[in-house]
Amino acid sequence: MDKYRKTQEAISSLTPEQYRVTQQNATERPGTGEYLDNKEPGIYVDIVSGEPLFASSDKFDSGCGWPSFTKPIEPANVNELRDTSHGMIRTEVRSSHGDSHLGHVFEDGPEDRGGLRYCINSASLRFIHRDDMEAEGYGEYLDQVEDVR
Repeated sequence: MDKYRKTQEAISSLTPEQYRVTQQNATERPGTGEYLDNKEPGIYVDIVSGEPLFASSDKFDSGCGWPSFTKPIEPANVNELRDTSHGMIRTEVRSSHGDSHLGHVFEDGPEDRGGLRYCINSASLRFIHRDDMEAEGYGEYLDQVEDVR
């Protein structure tokens, strides 16, 4: 399926920060990301390819300074790679179709929700509000987005 892919057009429309994060494996400064405090219902997709990555219902406040999620909305869209940069052994998270650097996954998430913390840069994401998901072609994921309380 070619629905989600990395294109030159998508790359050229990235902001310098989005480019640094997704294409050069940079990390945005903690506490600065656009989606850190976003509590709206919807999904987060790859800024480059548009592939669905995370649902708002799996987002939680980890206090780490970056948006954190307990699991991907579509596991096939998230690749996990061993990262030994910066003198640490970590697990890098990249999008499958866009090959964007998203962040890292750690094993210190909420135990009752699987124990994982996907620590993701806002700069690698685009948020699609639940009200816009159908129109933007993400209707099949509506059942994974929580109801407004």
